[in-house]
Amino acid sequence: MTPFEKLLLENKAWSHEKTEEDPEYFHKLAQLQTPEFLWIGCSDSRVPANEITNTQPGEIFVHRNISNLVVHTDVNLLSVLDYAVNHLKVNHVIVCGHYGCGGIKAAMSNHTYDLVLNMWLRYIKDVYCLYEEELSAIKDEEQRADRLVELNVKEQVLKLAKTSIIQRAWKERNSPVLHGWAYGLKDGIIKDLFNLQPGDFSSVTPIYQFDDL
Repeated sequence: MTPFEKLLLENKAWSHEKTEEDPEYFHKLAQLQTPEFLWIGCSDSRVPANEITNTQPGEIFVHRNISNLVVHTDVNLLSVLDYAVNHLKVNHVIVCGHYGCGGIKAAMSNHTYDLVLNMWLRYIKDVYCLYEEELSAIKDEEQRADRLVELNVKEQVLKLAKTSIIQRAWKERNSPVLHGWAYGLKDGIIKDLFNLQPGDFSSVTPIYQFDDL
């Protein structure tokens, strides 16, 4: 049996198990999607949003990319954010990084990963430069990487607050709350790092604030 055939077989077993537990499970799931949360996480296969938060399908709307970045020119991410905030009306947007992130470690090195990956990792290097004094003072490489994970999450949350999508929602419905989390691969625990309440521009430079939404 090939690996992909095993996946299909496991899917059938999972579907059967769910139907045995609740004959209406898939019928109910197909009727409505009303998630409370948008999750912007890392593509790392060890960090599945539903599993680590013990939530069911339909409860979290998910977008994932390498190192959970919020890039203001990323149409993919912005379309997900727009749909989640303006159509699904989520009340919480979570940026969740994770300790031991390969993208973070790669960005801390001087190694070239060529073309597209170099371009993507540049956004993390820019975060490193913002906090270079603090990070350089951390002698242990793993601890320095862990701290960059946390600082990267904070910066991505701030980037969300700079978008017109979030600012308009804050103005019109006083929502969503923005959260920055970091997940521990070693213990499975999520650390709450940073939060922005609707309308909180205390950490956002005025030039990024729209006054005519």
